[in-house]
Amino acid sequence: MSIPPIAVATARMGWKWQWNQLMNGLAPADRFGNYQRPPSQHQNAVIPKHNDLAGRSQDELPHLIIGRSCPWAHRTWLVYELRNLQSNLNILIANPDKKRGRWQIEPSWLGCDSLLSLYQKCGEPPNHRATVPALIDPGATANDSPKLLGNESTQLIEVLNQWPTTTNSLDLSPKELQQDIKNWQNLLQSSVNDGVYRCGFARNQSAYDKACKELFQGLKEVEKSLSNKGPWLCGRKITLADVRLFPTLIRWEMVYQPLFGCSQEPLWSFPNLWRWRQQFLALPSVQKTCDSSAWRNDYFGALFPLRPSNIVPAGPNLIKMVNSKVPDL
Repeated sequence: MSIPPIAVATARMGWKWQWNQLMNGLAPADRFGNYQRPPSQHQNAVIPKHNDLAGRSQDELPHLIIGRSCPWAHRTWLVYELRNLQSNLNILIANPDKKRGRWQIEPSWLGCDSLLSLYQKCGEPPNHRATVPALIDPGATANDSPKLLGNESTQLIEVLNQWPTTTNSLDLSPKELQQDIKNWQNLLQSSVNDGVYRCGFARNQSAYDKACKELFQGLKEVEKSLSNKGPWLCGRKITLADVRLFPTLIRWEMVYQPLFGCSQEPLWSFPNLWRWRQQFLALPSVQKTCDSSAWRNDYFGALFPLRPSNIVPAGPNLIKMVNSKVPDL
């Protein structure tokens, strides 16, 4: 027995209304349906002095708290690995608690089993969203109160680039390239890094079309630049500009293309960008920061308004796919 058309139309209208209510909580939009990222409740990030860290035990060092699936946290993890900060900074990986909608810490740290309770232990306001990445200093002694040193990724990658180290570490923001890095940040943040979310969280066709156009225009700008002065975005040296772009593009085929509708063109249609991604993934310790199973489980399994079934589809092998040859065009 077929379903009467009126029943289908009524169900569709009801689902559309409920979908909008769910999206209001997940991804707020302006009156035209364009996704609007909530304002960051960031701290002004603090860089400890080297002599403040000297003599501390490993457990007393500041902790960089990240989530595997979060691209903003991924940026900070990359700087941590590329600059070999292990001697003066610890990594703590939080896992998403899908039922409670928060970041879980297992095993607990400083007596806290969630990022929210850890923020509160640091004296943050009750209305402060507990997000990753977060940089927390437990204090040098048992009498010190833990402090949130920063939790906004754009600030934190700059802080981590200046983090005290015991060896000569890679400088990802050399003085002569800082204006270029800033220019790339201004272009990529809106069109690409946020652009994939503006595609995925668009409320209507017009909002999606606008975001999609800007996204692929941004990729074309990167492709053109790499063809003229690669191999990195600012030329011969890898910089924070590359770090800001990589977490978005390494998730492309795994999440953003199938779930967020970033499908106007395959990434391999940008051959210089394709080779740039291969080159970045081949850097020491980068591959261990890329957990495609966690990405797919967290995106497909947690973003209920976009995937009500919570079915996590099978995906390609990340390393094999990234390192494959560009098809003949």
